[in-house]
Amino acid sequence: MRIALFITCFNDTMFPGTGRAVVTVLERLGHTVEFPQEQTCCGQMHVNTGYRREAVPLVERFARTFADYDAVITPSASCAGMIRDSHPVLAAQYGCARLQAEVAEVVPQVHEFTEFLTDVLGVTDVGARFPHKVAYHPTCHSLRGLRLGDRPERLLRAVKDLDLVDLPAADSCCGFGGTFAVKNAETSGAMLADKMRGVLDSGAEVLCAADNSCLLHIGGGLSRQGSQVRTMHLAEILAATEGVAR
Repeated sequence: MRIALFITCFNDTMFPGTGRAVVTVLERLGHTVEFPQEQTCCGQMHVNTGYRREAVPLVERFARTFADYDAVITPSASCAGMIRDSHPVLAAQYGCARLQAEVAEVVPQVHEFTEFLTDVLGVTDVGARFPHKVAYHPTCHSLRGLRLGDRPERLLRAVKDLDLVDLPAADSCCGFGGTFAVKNAETSGAMLADKMRGVLDSGAEVLCAADNSCLLHIGGGLSRQGSQVRTMHLAEILAATEGVAR
């Protein structure tokens, strides 16, 4: 199987360790991962702010860059959802027949990291060890968009020495929502306060999720409160073998 990593612009810029963690896990499972240098943004920022037509060149680039791969793996439920839900719509609305065909061919190969492990590779135990209390936050895109269900929890439960604790009101939004946190700062802050209360009540040492954007939002709030709770992308926990929270 020819596998490509779509790191996303957010992770590439701010959380490159997450991409390395994905590669570590897949290589541990015996797979080779390629990183196409031509990849850029999926176009979600453009679409979410009303620049739909301007996102089409990014749709074209994505389809062209990942055309020859059997699987395209991304550690972002948000971006995976954008590609699978919005790329076909944009191609149909603004693109030619060729682009529509190219998008239709590549979209089924795009997988969020945890669903690729559980659904495509059929594994839950990836050989990780992480002796910490961990809470999982199901981000809105992973919960309501991709409908990942319990896939992330199944992977976490298989990690040696990991104590998976319940997160109160886990299915509530953290208040990030991209530009929502900027345009609606007060509402976003109130939602964040509720989410942080749940994190602290859980007793977790580490909060993980399938989207670093939400972890950045929550982690920033926890840091401002002086909390010792760490945030880590789920892939980094699955890549761990020594059990040290960074």
